Amino acid sequence: MSISADNKTDKYHHKRLPKYRGLKWIKPDLPTSSELWPLGKHRSIVKERGQRNTTEYLLTEVLDKEKWQWPRRELFFFSDLHADADAFISSLVASGGVRKTGDQDSDLKLTRRGREASFVIGGDCFDKGPSNLRLLRVIRQLKKLGAKITLLAGNHDIRIKLGISSVGMEPDPRHDHFFIRMGSKAIPMLREIADQYLQDKSALKGIPSTRDCRRLLYPPKRWFKEFPKMASWVMPDNRMARELKRLREKIDSFELDCEKAGLSLRQVYAAVLKWQSLFLKADGEFSWFFKEMKLAVHHGSFLFVHAGIDDRMAKLINRKGVKYLNKQFKEDVDDEIFEFYYGPLANLIRTKYRDVDMPLTRKGVRLMNEVGIYAIVHGHANRYHGQRIMLRKGMLNFECDTTIDRHSRKKEGLKGEGAAVTIFHPDRLVLGISTDYPQIKVFDPKSIIVKRKSS
Repeated sequence: MSISADNKTDKYHHKRLPKYRGLKWIKPDLPTSSELWPLGKHRSIVKERGQRNTTEYLLTEVLDKEKWQWPRRELFFFSDLHADADAFISSLVASGGVRKTGDQDSDLKLTRRGREASFVIGGDCFDKGPSNLRLLRVIRQLKKLGAKITLLAGNHDIRIKLGISSVGMEPDPRHDHFFIRMGSKAIPMLREIADQYLQDKSALKGIPSTRDCRRLLYPPKRWFKEFPKMASWVMPDNRMARELKRLREKIDSFELDCEKAGLSLRQVYAAVLKWQSLFLKADGEFSWFFKEMKLAVHHGSFLFVHAGIDDRMAKLINRKGVKYLNKQFKEDVDDEIFEFYYGPLANLIRTKYRDVDMPLTRKGVRLMNEVGIYAIVHGHANRYHGQRIMLRKGMLNFECDTTIDRHSRKKEGLKGEGAAVTIFHPDRLVLGISTDYPQIKVFDPKSIIVKRKSS
């Protein structure tokens, strides 16, 4: 389906908008008209509090730089899929890079645009449901079709990996709590595994008693005294208190939440073992997922991460580059799980720029600018009206978590099924497509700079 131009965008923009292929096979209503990315509106572009200059002035200050570089090929960014395969398929159609040809997940074809483009999945494939495994199979199908895919780590992905892989490890206060720390959000995935792999009468053969499963899955009582001693060097007192409080709450509710989902602790333990086989063994169906995962990717003047950046990571990128960052991530997440999860690298998958997060200052932004990075593209902070641009310390942030999974949409009161993609075009355009905003948002730096210079 072609997208109509209106009086808010010109023919130059219109030619670069996607064409939807296979709309009859998806449920969400995608926007069919476009407008220039609205300036000065809270739902579209915001600036930090305390800034006296206008949003337009601050944007131009960032954009009017001689060294801006754009991706060499069209790039489709998807984030925070949260185990909703249908939302992802609809988002692929929205990109114009994939054609849906039937009602099956395998009924996907790359368009010419899709064959030439890059697909970046910005983290948080896991949790919430209803289709963790199905979502990963759709991603695998895309790979088989020849799509150029980059997988970024999200906090939910890493939490699942650390939590389930920690079961069966030698007891250690640093990671004895990782499984229970996942909490109820991991239960839909365990339910999926039980439904698909544990329905045989012999499925629980050899699985320990409920009491032993509880011992194997839960941290021991002494953990609450031992963990603070071992973690004090990475966690300030206020964060430590919050961590202990949170874990007590999850211990109190986990078994009841499992029962609500129709899972016994023995089934949970059996599902954990199956997950380890599927994801951690070399011949497992999903062994590719974590092997291919990166912490960040750099295209042109854009850095793509799950959550955001801080001064320490800006300094590391400035001195050693994004490749080193990803190398360190691989080593830490496999061998030093405690140090990674509570250390500075993990801030890239969990920061929301709160007071408790590691700070980003203008010094950090300057370090990023020195290596040609002028914009951060991320998810993690969910929005309800499509993509948003945030001006933070002189750095453009494209916030692309538009709340597309059905669990979150129901919780937040959003109507209909979700779909979204953010497109970075080599011709210096960013397109924000979401089912929760009536038009495609077209970000064109030239229109902003020209407007300011002419005023």
